[in-house]
Amino acid sequence: MDINTQKTRARLQAKARRATVQAPISAAIELIKHAPISLFKGKNIGGIWPLPGEIDTRPLMQALSSMGINLSLPCTPRKGHPLTFRAWAPKAPLKAGPYGTKEPSPEAPIVYPDLVLVPLLAFTNSGDRLGYGGGFYDRTLSALADHFESDPKKSLVTCGIAFDIQRAKTLPIGEYDQALDGVLTEHGYTDFKYALGNTV
Repeated sequence: MDINTQKTRARLQAKARRATVQAPISAAIELIKHAPISLFKGKNIGGIWPLPGEIDTRPLMQALSSMGINLSLPCTPRKGHPLTFRAWAPKAPLKAGPYGTKEPSPEAPIVYPDLVLVPLLAFTNSGDRLGYGGGFYDRTLSALADHFESDPKKSLVTCGIAFDIQRAKTLPIGEYDQALDGVLTEHGYTDFKYALGNTV
């Protein structure tokens, strides 16, 4: 079975698992309790406007904004290009984007977040991530890492955001798939980069 067929099957299985979540609202609030604030502080965070079925990141982003943490949201380009992040704060206007997303207005300043909250369909305890198949985040994370490579004071941190039920034992991974540094669920934050398997 080729890698694309494996990923298609894994996505179907992951969506079925995610659909069994019983209390999505309380899970969204639990993200705030378990967020690694010491990691988030001082960062410009690339957030996520949730799609149907995803864990709701809006309460978390509201809490981060209230702490004075700068936020941005992604704008989706044509296929084959990385996302563009634009500055955003809660209650700022948003416009409709492709695939059912919402985006900051084109007048909002472009920013280069050094911590990106990454959506996913499934993840493993080694930081592997299964996305939706468009490749937007893999290209974006690679481009952002290159952007910060010349700045010794900054480096890119990637934090998956998901329900804990989206955790998988193994996933089909391709050559260009970007691994996560950590993942935040309603059960806690798991740091893959610095303390593999350590949940805080």
